[in-house]
Amino acid sequence: MMTQRYRIEDLSKLLKRRKIATMADLKQALGTDADATVFRKLKLVSARSSYSHRGRYYTLDNIPQYDEWGLWTFRDVHFSKYGTLLNTAQTLVESSPDGFLASELETLLQVSVKDALRKLSQTGRLTRDRRRGRYLYCAADPVIQRRQLHGRRQAEDAGEWAGQPVGEGIVPDELGAAVLLFYSLLDERQRRLYAGLEALKWGHGGDRKVARLLGLDVGTVAKGRQQLLQGEVLRDRIRKPGAGHPAVEKKRRR
Repeated sequence: MMTQRYRIEDLSKLLKRRKIATMADLKQALGTDADATVFRKLKLVSARSSYSHRGRYYTLDNIPQYDEWGLWTFRDVHFSKYGTLLNTAQTLVESSPDGFLASELETLLQVSVKDALRKLSQTGRLTRDRRRGRYLYCAADPVIQRRQLHGRRQAEDAGEWAGQPVGEGIVPDELGAAVLLFYSLLDERQRRLYAGLEALKWGHGGDRKVARLLGLDVGTVAKGRQQLLQGEVLRDRIRKPGAGHPAVEKKRRR
């Protein structure tokens, strides 16, 4: 009986241990110099490539913990549950309530997207509309496109970008990109609380506006807002009561 030369278990063990790996790493694990051999094994273990670093990194489908945008980052390597950068950009644009400028999408994905957006629009997978000297990318579906253009127009007419006020000396898309960048640095609990805080600043309608900007469910924003108002965040603080340096007792003068 012929023994299996390349053991798929070796590839799985490597990815489970390291989370991500390059083609060179996978070749070494399998003991082969052929890319085709590695690709065949990757299909058998349900793996995917990164949308950053020109797809040089691979991971198993069950390893990433995707955020609400369907994105996952390990170290400085980015993965998407939608696969390639082209598919990811198209999906995010199509699901946006008011489309995306290239700068906004780049802040979210943390990679350059201009070439990808240009290709998507040239092949008819997305449309683009020139607004204020920049292209706004929308879905190819005419119904969704009209809804997105209307949503963007409403935000601009109200002096806001996706629910955020225009700060002095800051153009709307730059402010929205800054908010998304800061938001992407937070963990899941911090994101919910931050969304709730921003909703409190807005007052009436804040939940909907913040949910629209951050791509969250309105209920998630409302939960974060309620936790802040009810002080529940104090009961779930990271440092437990009594942790840290002991309090220094002041000496009384006699």
